[in-house]
Amino acid sequence: MNATTSQTQWFRRTIAFCALFFGLATAWAGAQSAPAFVTLGPADAALYKPDSGPAPHVALILIHRTADYMRHPACSQFAQRGFMALCVNTRFTNNEGLVRFEDVALDVKAAVTFLRKQPGITKVLLFGHSGGGPTVSFYQAVAENGVAYCTNPKRLVKCTDALANLPPADGIVFADSHPGNPVNVLRGLNPAVLNEKDPPDAGFDPALDPFDPKNGYNPNGLSHYSPDFQRRYFAAQSKRMNDLIDRSLAKLQAMKSGSYGYPDDDIIVIPRGGNPGSGPGAAAGIFMLDPSIAGVMSTVRPEKLLRNDGSIVTQVVHSLYVPDPKLKQLHLTFDNGTKILSIRSFLSANAVRSTNALDGIDDCSSNNSTTCAVQSIAVPEMFAAMGAHYFVRDVEREYDLASTKDKDFVVIEGSTHFFTPCTACETTPGQYSNVMKNLMDYIRDWINKRY
Repeated sequence: MNATTSQTQWFRRTIAFCALFFGLATAWAGAQSAPAFVTLGPADAALYKPDSGPAPHVALILIHRTADYMRHPACSQFAQRGFMALCVNTRFTNNEGLVRFEDVALDVKAAVTFLRKQPGITKVLLFGHSGGGPTVSFYQAVAENGVAYCTNPKRLVKCTDALANLPPADGIVFADSHPGNPVNVLRGLNPAVLNEKDPPDAGFDPALDPFDPKNGYNPNGLSHYSPDFQRRYFAAQSKRMNDLIDRSLAKLQAMKSGSYGYPDDDIIVIPRGGNPGSGPGAAAGIFMLDPSIAGVMSTVRPEKLLRNDGSIVTQVVHSLYVPDPKLKQLHLTFDNGTKILSIRSFLSANAVRSTNALDGIDDCSSNNSTTCAVQSIAVPEMFAAMGAHYFVRDVEREYDLASTKDKDFVVIEGSTHFFTPCTACETTPGQYSNVMKNLMDYIRDWINKRY
């Protein structure tokens, strides 16, 4: 495959996904009438302030690894509630193929430094939505612990002294933060692939095919995979990821020794690997087809559930996530089911060691890991899971592992990953119409109580 063509295809897909990801942001952005656009070195940002009322003393940084966050709906929502919000596009926005995850911390540093200089600002918080969670938690873990955090020998990629002396933030708000992009990639790999040829040939293991009715797939409704199939599937996903990692590390070593065709990097194509530029619907995570699989869609104990009417109840929370019926068709395509990365971006932002893709993950083998980072952070942290998505247990686990003494966890009933009402979950029209308001009001109250 021609690398230039592949990168062009990947770039087009990623832009389309980011447009979809925040397609509703424009409609929500009216609360702050004139955001100021600023340059932060290689990064760009939009600064949102309240249109009226007291001058803010708390500012939040909204940032992701690659997504366009200058138009994130929470930017104007925070301004509505009296906060300053700096919404940042990193140096790698819309460019997953060239990501060096560790370098994104330098863009967070620039944002923290900028806000510390704003008149009246006394507290700077980080806001981690989705892939923003591992981004801001990695930054804070390094800021609090130094580069020793990210030069641990077990890391697939180690940071440099460029990350020394990062100014720490004063707290973190996690909103449906996933455990780390590498975990998402791992769980989205189709382990039935027997080789990594592109395009994929007939090398396919039917015993591991997640779309075969013999294995539990239901094309017309909820699938149900047996415990034995789950065990084999999760183990095979780990094997495929570990093999990809080993081959990539071997190529890097060959580059260092001068025995490889390129001295710096190369392309890696992962067929049947899902594609982050198309959203999670193109992945092969069987829990997306069978929500009954334990350890993903539900909390393990009673937790706070913020109901649509604003009340809070405490109960075991089961996600309302509705499986995507188009998953099989999307997964088989090039545009939607194939990852195109560089070797270095794969290892930095898409790879993690594991023995089992469900609960045998070596989180700290990657720097791109919310689950690892929260174990090394002392500032207050708030965790909110969206009740109509599949990160419910992941966010609860992040909360469980967080080492801070000041932490909170809540699930927002009926909210999609993008803070919109889950209309597919409704039994009556408008049943979850208040998800955005409920989430942002809860965050406002949590912040005001502490800062």
